[in-house]
Amino acid sequence: MSIVLQGSTSGSVTLQEPAVAGSTVLTLPAISGTILTTGSSGQSIPKAALPTGSVLQVVNASYGTQVSSASSTYADSGLSASITPTSATSKILVIVHQTGLFKSGSATRVALRLLRGSTSLIVFEWGAGTTDSSATISPAGSGVTYLDSPATTSAITYKTQLASTNNSSEVRVNLDNNSSSTITLMEIAA
Repeated sequence: MSIVLQGSTSGSVTLQEPAVAGSTVLTLPAISGTILTTGSSGQSIPKAALPTGSVLQVVNASYGTQVSSASSTYADSGLSASITPTSATSKILVIVHQTGLFKSGSATRVALRLLRGSTSLIVFEWGAGTTDSSATISPAGSGVTYLDSPATTSAITYKTQLASTNNSSEVRVNLDNNSSSTITLMEIAA
């Protein structure tokens, strides 16, 4: 037996019993809400209804232009991405791969750090880098995965910076414009 529910203005919904032996019970909750279905566009679960740990949005960016510095003061590497969290309780998972690391000699090292806005979150490299500037080599790379709690629904920018540890010898990222660094931001429901 089927039950047909007529729409208030048009159309209908038919509840069809399953073709199985015995009885089946469908228990409806005593709350108001929306029944979620799959199919055509526009049918989706609201972000606020997703469980903890769900990925709410993903932002990705890359940067492949060589940047160099001979200072121990951190300077922007050119790699950055922005995200606007949907909830102030969300976490932001930041995944960075900074490639093409070069140092002009053994007297210095490449230092890299991750920032949210102007706030330094973590120094994730303090030493990698090839001393061979040939475009035929595979230059060194470094990366970090960092879980941040920005506690905001305003747009925020994550970026990396580089520095030369001895404050005089040159260091570079994206060596000879031969490689691209990437940053991925994932908003995680908390």
